[in-house]
Amino acid sequence: MHAIRYSAWLLLALLCACTRTPEPAPVETPAAEAVDPRLPSITVSGDESGAAAWSWQPRVVELAEGDVPEARRNAARALSEGRLYAEAGDAIPLYLALQAAAPEDTQVKRGLEKSLAALLTQGDAALRDAGDSADALSRAGEIAAVARTLAADDEKVVTYLARVDTADQLWRLNAAGERALRSGEIGERGEAALASFREVLELQPGQSRALQGLAATESALIRRAEEAATVSDFTAAARWLALAAQVREDAPTLVDARQRIAAIRNARIAKLRASGISDLTSMRGLRDAREQLAEVLRIAEPGDKLAADFRERIDLATHYGKFRPAQAFTDAMSSGGRGPEMIVVPHGGFRMGATDNELGASDAEKPAHYVRFDRGFAMSRQAVTVGEYRRFVEATGHRTRATRRGHSIVYDERSGNFVRRNNVDWQSDYAGAKAAENMPVLHISVRDAEAYAAWLSEQTGYNYRLPSEAEFEYALRAGGQGRYPWVNGLPPPGFGNLTGGNDTSPSGRNWNNAFVAYGDGHWGPAPGGSFDPNPWGLYDLGSNVSEWVSDCWHASYRRAPGDGASWFNPGCRSRVVRGGSWASSPEQARAAWRAASDSDMTNARVGFRVVRGI
Repeated sequence: MHAIRYSAWLLLALLCACTRTPEPAPVETPAAEAVDPRLPSITVSGDESGAAAWSWQPRVVELAEGDVPEARRNAARALSEGRLYAEAGDAIPLYLALQAAAPEDTQVKRGLEKSLAALLTQGDAALRDAGDSADALSRAGEIAAVARTLAADDEKVVTYLARVDTADQLWRLNAAGERALRSGEIGERGEAALASFREVLELQPGQSRALQGLAATESALIRRAEEAATVSDFTAAARWLALAAQVREDAPTLVDARQRIAAIRNARIAKLRASGISDLTSMRGLRDAREQLAEVLRIAEPGDKLAADFRERIDLATHYGKFRPAQAFTDAMSSGGRGPEMIVVPHGGFRMGATDNELGASDAEKPAHYVRFDRGFAMSRQAVTVGEYRRFVEATGHRTRATRRGHSIVYDERSGNFVRRNNVDWQSDYAGAKAAENMPVLHISVRDAEAYAAWLSEQTGYNYRLPSEAEFEYALRAGGQGRYPWVNGLPPPGFGNLTGGNDTSPSGRNWNNAFVAYGDGHWGPAPGGSFDPNPWGLYDLGSNVSEWVSDCWHASYRRAPGDGASWFNPGCRSRVVRGGSWASSPEQARAAWRAASDSDMTNARVGFRVVRGI
C-alpha cells in the first residue's frame, strides 16, 4: 500500500482563473481617525474592514488505499453536521479527495452536489447579515470562493457570486459614506456622504444601513444649521436647512429644526433687547446698547416688533439727562409711597482688588485689575431697613429662607459666640430680639434680597438689583485707593460701626481683635445713617453690616469683567459678601475684603442694599 496525497494545488488552475480578489477596504478604528463629536454616529455591527481577499484552498487530505470507506462515512457525517470546508475533516475537502481517488464514484458526486447546496444555503444566511457585519460579509466571500472552486459555471453559483459582489460593493459604499460623516465631509451640497448612500440605494432600494446613513447625513446638516443659529449666523443656518431638505423633502425632522431655529432667533433677539435695555440704565451705557441694537437688526426679520421697540427705547435714552453725580432721589411706587433713597454714583474707573503686598490680603482678592464704569449708577444711600423690607413682605407674602427653616445665626451674649437660634428671621435683630424698623434688615439670604429688588423693580418700573462686586468696591472706596475705605491707618472718628477696642457688650465683653482705641458706641448694628457718609454721600459702606452682592464666587479675579458688570454664572450656589460689619475683624474691614457664602446663608452680620441704572 502506498499513500496518495491530494492537495489544493491540483485545483489552482481553476481557482486562479475564477477567483476575484478585491482590494481589501482599509481598517478603520477610533484611534486612527479623529471623530468630530458634533456629527451623528452610525452604529454598525462588526468592524469596517470589509471582506478579506476572498480565496480558498482545500485542506490537504491524505488517503491510504484502505481509508476510502471511512472517508466516505466521515464526509457524510460532516455534511449532515454542516461542517463543509474549514478543516481537512470537513465534507468538501474529503469529497474532493475521494473524487480524485475515484472520479466515477456516483456516491461521491452526489455528496459534492449536496455539499454545494448546503454551502449556498450557508452563503444565503451570511448575505442576510452582510450589510451590517464585516464578519458576515467576509464569510459570504469565503463561501463564494469555495463555491467557485466546486462549480464555477453552475447557475446558482454564478447568481450567488453576483450577490456577493453586490454586497461587497454596498459595504464599501456605506463605509465610505460613514467615514465621510465622521470626518465632517458632508460637503457644501452634501456630495461626500450623500453620494455614497444614494448609490447604495440605487443598487439596493431600502437597504437599511444606507437609509441609516442617509438619516445621519440629514441630522448632520440639521446640526450644522442649529450650530450656525447658536452663533447667530442665521444665513448659514438657512443654507444648511435647505441642503437637509434635499435629503428628504418635508421631513418631520426638518419642520422641528425650523421651529427650533426660529425659537433660537427669537430668544436671541429677546436676550439682546433685554441686555440692551438693561445697558440703557447701567454702567454699560448707551454705546453698548447701540451695539446690541445693531446685532438685533442684523438677525431680525423685517418688521420685528421687539427690534422696533428696542430702537425706540434707545432713541429715548439718547436724550435722557435728568441725573447728575451725587444727586439724591426716590422713585414713586405703584402701590403708593416712595422707594429707598438713592444717590447717583459718578462714572469713572478704579483699581479693584488688593495689591500684591497688601497686609492681610488673600489670593481671592487678586490680581488687582482696572475697572471702568462708562456710565454712572444709583445706589441706595444706606442698607435696606427692617421697615422697608416689611413693606415688601406684606405686599407679596414672601417667606424668607430663615422664616421657612425656622432659625438663623445670632450673637449670644452669654457665650460671646454666634449660635443658631430658632424663631429668628428678618424681623429679628442681631441677638434674636425684635428689631427696630430703622435698623438694617438681617437674617436675609441672597435670594431674599434679590426678591426684594425684583419687587422694587415692578413697583417703580426701573431696574433695581443687587450691586455688582465691582460697583460695591467702587462706591466703598469713593475715589480712594488704600487698604481701608478711609485709605490707611486707624479709622477716623465717626467713620462707622466697626470692632473697636473701646466697644463694650451689654455684659462687659470686649473684642479680642479690634481697632485699637476706636469706639463707636454700638455693640451690634446701628440704625442706618448713624455715622458720617463717605465722600459720595453713601452711609455705612464698609461698616455696620456686611452686604450681599450679585456676583457668584470666583476664587480669584483672573478673567474678571473690566466693565464693572456682575460676574455671574447661572445656577451657582456660592455667592459673594462684601464690606466690614459691626463684628468684623480689622482684616475684614479692608476695602478689598471679600468672602464666599452659600446663597441660603442667613446671619446677624449680613444685610444688603440696592442699585439701579440711570
